[in-house]
Amino acid sequence: MSRVVLVTGGSRGIGLATARHFASLGDQVAVTYNSSPPPDDLFGVKCDVTSNADVDATFAAIEEKFGPVEVLVSNAGVTKDGLLLRMGESDFVDVIDANLNAAYRVAKRAAQGMLRARRGRMIFVSSVVGLLGSAGQANYAASKAGLVGLARSIARELGSRSITANVIAPGPVMTDMIAALSAERQEALTAAVPLSRMATPEEIAAVIAFIASDAAGYITGAVIPVDGGLGMGH
Repeated sequence: MSRVVLVTGGSRGIGLATARHFASLGDQVAVTYNSSPPPDDLFGVKCDVTSNADVDATFAAIEEKFGPVEVLVSNAGVTKDGLLLRMGESDFVDVIDANLNAAYRVAKRAAQGMLRARRGRMIFVSSVVGLLGSAGQANYAASKAGLVGLARSIARELGSRSITANVIAPGPVMTDMIAALSAERQEALTAAVPLSRMATPEEIAAVIAFIASDAAGYITGAVIPVDGGLGMGH
């Protein structure tokens, strides 16, 4: 049965791979983007996820075209790295707003339709960094760790309505963000992973799609690592 799927930050990387995976299953897929539009074969809505008005308008546009969102993949995020003592407060606050507060905004809006339907899937894309920490990424790690508390609270609040909320925690993934790093930094990241390689965006997308499937109906409040073993035990 075709579902209405929203992937935030779906114009590239993990988000685009996830959108394409759901589309291949026959789902009706919408993606949000900020700067670079998605490919023409995906329904894209320009949305600043730090704006409540933009989020409301995005959901209204999707509901008009497809109907209420049944699967939410909260993937949009930014980085503004820097060591703690050099990190300006705006760099900390902006990352929390784009990565964590935005997840609250889209989840709250998606919950309206899911509660009426008495079913739904919410999947939050976190990071192994949210569990391990990372020097120079206090803001990013804090935002990604916060998704765990958010998802688990939603799981407790909405579980009786057959709405699940889960977290995916990827390790290093070969995306534009990683490709922009120096060769030395990429080698160091890969060396820390027991599988000795980075993930492809498609590998992350496949796990997200499983968590959204009927087969995963009894999984909620989980943090699922897709990190090549990097975060074992965390």
